Amino acid sequence: MTIREALLRARRRPRHLGAGSPTIYRGDGYEFVELRAYVAGDDVRRIDWAATARSGELQTRVVLEDVALTLAAVLDESPSMRVGRRRPLLDAGREALQAWFGAATGEDRCIRVTAQGVTPPALQRSAHGALGWTPRGDRFDVARALRTARAALPRGTALLAVGDWYELDDSLDRELAELGARFDCTALVVRDPWYDGLPLGGFVRLRGAEGGYTRAYVGPRERAAFREAVRRRERGLVRRFELANWRTGVLREENGAESLAAAFGLARA
Repeated sequence: MTIREALLRARRRPRHLGAGSPTIYRGDGYEFVELRAYVAGDDVRRIDWAATARSGELQTRVVLEDVALTLAAVLDESPSMRVGRRRPLLDAGREALQAWFGAATGEDRCIRVTAQGVTPPALQRSAHGALGWTPRGDRFDVARALRTARAALPRGTALLAVGDWYELDDSLDRELAELGARFDCTALVVRDPWYDGLPLGGFVRLRGAEGGYTRAYVGPRERAAFREAVRRRERGLVRRFELANWRTGVLREENGAESLAAAFGLARA
């Protein structure tokens, strides 16, 4: 299964049923996918009466529609994304976006979302022939980017958002929920490069995620506290997106494309 097929099947999207929260694309006379329990608002023409008679409960036939998708993406390019153990986290984020837009077919529409607006994705070909992302110097404004997406993208857009989400405070939970109701949203939460522990000891000079320096002592107690804080923060972010009806995954520094595929439960992009 490809990422595009997974989107059409709403694979691994939280099943928060209700108006404005589609779980699958439907059509007339296309590929049959599954039977599921009837949900208020389903097209009554999709009721499978034979299956209903066997189970004793209303059953709806779900089919795939051959439709053109709108694929949009938001990528955090702030200073905190330019660090990593072996390479910048931003490189993995760009790999994820390349796999995302690479899933599009000729009829699909691709859109890059920034705080300044929406544009076609900016791709450039490297000396080795591979496609990559043209670098941008914009500081990531998560609130503006999400509000731009909500205002500019058509309903039903498949939206991918990749970042470390340091600017995602509680005031944006409602914004996330509105996006989750309007679009098929996927969030990749960047895993901290020192998720498995700080490789530091003694008195050290530390740089903040978004700039600034401080001196601190790092011993066994501090390393343990940091390790727990990093894990707690990642779990909390994933949970916040899930509650807002977003498909979620973790972006690992080693491979952005595989991180995206894992969010859909796929072996590879």
